[in-house]
Amino acid sequence: MKKIFLTCIMLSGLLLNSAYAQNINSNNNNQKTKAMKFELPKLPYATNALEPVISQQTIDFHYGKHLQAYITNLNNLIQGTKFENADLETIVKESDGAIFNNAGQTLNHNIYFLSFSPNGGGEPKGKLAEAINAAFGSFENFKKEFNAAGVSVFGSGWVWLAKDSAGKLQITKEANAGNPITKGLTPLLGFDVWEHSYYLDYQNRRADHLAELWKIIDWSAVEARY
Repeated sequence: MKKIFLTCIMLSGLLLNSAYAQNINSNNNNQKTKAMKFELPKLPYATNALEPVISQQTIDFHYGKHLQAYITNLNNLIQGTKFENADLETIVKESDGAIFNNAGQTLNHNIYFLSFSPNGGGEPKGKLAEAINAAFGSFENFKKEFNAAGVSVFGSGWVWLAKDSAGKLQITKEANAGNPITKGLTPLLGFDVWEHSYYLDYQNRRADHLAELWKIIDWSAVEARY
C-alpha cells in the first residue's frame, strides 16, 4: 500500500509539472502573439519580380528592413497603451509622436507594396476610371498631376490618390509618415518619395522613379480600395 501511495504522489507531481510547463508554454505563446500583433505583409510577387522598375536589392532593403523596422517599433511602442488592441487605421488616426510615425509608415508601406504586380501597368477600369476622368479630365492628365505632386514634396513623404466619402478623387501630398486617412479620406494609391525607396536604383532622380512606377501598378488592387 505504501508503494502504491508513493507512486500516486509521484504521478501527481509529474502531472502537475506537466500542466505547469504547458501553462508556461501557453503564456509564452500568448505573449509572443501579443508582441507580434502587426506583421510584415506577404508580397504577392517575388522580390525580383518588379525589376527593372524596382530592383531586388531595393525590395530587400525597403520591404525587408525599413518596413520590418517600422512594424517592430510599432509593436513595441503600443504595449501598455490605449492602442495595444487597436487596428492599424485607428492608431494612425488617433496617435501622435513615435507611435504615429511608425503606424503611419506601416500603413503607408502596406498599401504601397500591395499596389504592384510584375504584370501591372496599363490603365484602371470601371468606376475608378470614370472617377479619374471626372476629376482630372483623363488618365494621362491624372498621371502628370500625380507625378508633379510627388516631385514637389519637400524632403521625405508621400503622394496619394485618395477619395472622399462621396467617392470624389483628389491628390494629396503628405510629409514624412502622413496618410490622407487623417483627413477623413480613403487612400487608394500612394507613391513613396522617401529617398530609401528609390536611391539604389535612381539615385537623386525622383521624377524618373515616379514615371517608371506606372509600369507595375496593379490596378485591380487599387480599384478594390475604391
